[in-house]
Amino acid sequence: MSAKPKARASRAPVRKAKPAGPRASMGDAAYEALFGAIEKGTLKPGARLREIELSEWVGASRTPIREALGRLEAEGLVTRDPSRGMVVAELDHGMVAELYVMREVLEGMAAGLAARHASDAEIDALRELAQRDREAGDDAVRLARLNRHFHEAMFRCAHNRFLMRAVHALRQSMVLLGQTTLAVPGRPKTARTEHEAIVQAIARHDAEAASAAARAHIRAAYRARLGLMLEG
Repeated sequence: MSAKPKARASRAPVRKAKPAGPRASMGDAAYEALFGAIEKGTLKPGARLREIELSEWVGASRTPIREALGRLEAEGLVTRDPSRGMVVAELDHGMVAELYVMREVLEGMAAGLAARHASDAEIDALRELAQRDREAGDDAVRLARLNRHFHEAMFRCAHNRFLMRAVHALRQSMVLLGQTTLAVPGRPKTARTEHEAIVQAIARHDAEAASAAARAHIRAAYRARLGLMLEG
């Protein structure tokens, strides 16, 4: 999207967002466009969401926009402000701390289960993703994408559908965090080391070590997140 909606701006952009796909309903397309804008930071926390402006931007009537906003509100990504109407949700320090506590619990559980249940092919796939981390250098955008793929693969290795549901709900809120912690100087190198420790423990089928490595990884990510928040 070359023209981007700006946080707290009085007027929405007039360029249309790319639809989610020909088979998607207008409500789904509007949801995907708005979710993507929040995820990428185009719509920043606190940004006011006016239906008529979003309608012009997405290229849909106000009905699917209203439907999309309702879904985003149900997921906690949009809230209603008494004086400003619908706005992109904001996470305060306490909420970020709570989010990372849950991340640590779920990631630790996933790594432990992966150590018990992952197949050789799945472990090889994790190794390959860790190798791609090393090849990405310090490109924060690429590293963030690879990091997401690594964690998604680890969760799949756990072979627990209920864990996956909990993770999905948590990741919905994570899009509000903003800039990746992999943009913090030195963090990519330490994150690679942490990923490798997780993979090695899973490959040894050492559930306790895998869980501990994953939890330590999330605690380190939280410290990096606090640094970003203090800078902001």
